[in-house]
Amino acid sequence: MDADAILEWLTNHLTELILIVGGVIAVFVVFFYLKDKNSTKYKFAMFLGFAVGVAMIYAAAAGWSALNLATAVIVLVGGFALIIRPFQDVHFAALLALFVMILSYILLGSLDGSVLWKIDVSFLAYGWPRIIVAVIIGAIVYMITNFGEELIKVFGKILNWWPLLFILGLLCIAEGVSIAMGYGSLYDLYLKYSVNTENIISFM
Repeated sequence: MDADAILEWLTNHLTELILIVGGVIAVFVVFFYLKDKNSTKYKFAMFLGFAVGVAMIYAAAAGWSALNLATAVIVLVGGFALIIRPFQDVHFAALLALFVMILSYILLGSLDGSVLWKIDVSFLAYGWPRIIVAVIIGAIVYMITNFGEELIKVFGKILNWWPLLFILGLLCIAEGVSIAMGYGSLYDLYLKYSVNTENIISFM
């Protein structure tokens, strides 16, 4: 099999490959976490999971129109769970607010001689007004991003509770294997067999 054929095969089976790899890594993350959460193996599995999680989110975003809805949901949830795990205790809101505050302070310096809505705003380029406005902008950014950060952390902690992450990993593997074998999504299988069961019961 030449390189072009291999590339074509990988492209055609990207969704199931990413699901299976992501699921396996999620299971390994749980295994190494329970064994020793301070080990290098756990940290490596966690950051490898981050990389695969990014690939899962990208695959879902790039090919969402061609994906079964159930498959897209599993890919997105699995990817999010893997991405958020290494950053559960990182306070992005404070870092982003500090960055925006410094950037605002720098940009305010360019207002010297500027007029906004017929108002001379040159005073914002110097001294205390410049500092106060920069702090206010940073505080606003912090309040907004802190709310989003806390919301994401809540979902992240739920999805990264190890029993749930383990089940999610197995679900990703099963979904990938089901698609690879030509059965479609697990949800399709559920609908198929539940309908057959209902027909049998109604017949009896």
